[in-house]
Amino acid sequence: MAKPNTPITEHLAYLLAQANREINRQLELRLSKEGVPVEQWRILKVLSDGDGHSMGELADAVLLNHPTLTKMIDRMVSDTLVYRVQDPNDRRKVLMFISDRGKVLSKKLNSLAVDQEEHILESYGDKSTSELKRLLESLIDSSN
Repeated sequence: MAKPNTPITEHLAYLLAQANREINRQLELRLSKEGVPVEQWRILKVLSDGDGHSMGELADAVLLNHPTLTKMIDRMVSDTLVYRVQDPNDRRKVLMFISDRGKVLSKKLNSLAVDQEEHILESYGDKSTSELKRLLESLIDSSN
């Protein structure tokens, strides 16, 4: 834990990292029933909109660096969860889409993630959880 006299930016960064680690650990426990890492679930969730996303868009949306995302996408293509299509508007770009198999898995995983969210709501209550989301979104918005 950070010391009380630690500057707020260091203390807040530490607390956010710890909270993220704990939430991911708990979610990973739930998703492990399907043998899927949290990052793959996030990718499937983003691709579920059916719009097709470039690797750059996807990397930003799921908070992964490009090399890590590329390796993960390669595995997901091999597992027929996602597929690549050349962008019709820019032949240099590739768009990622979720497959039918990926959609089925995504539904299962979303259900497990909802269970995790319900656990958090039960633990902290609607009001506290809503306030935490609002504060975090405000922090992110003010940083941009």
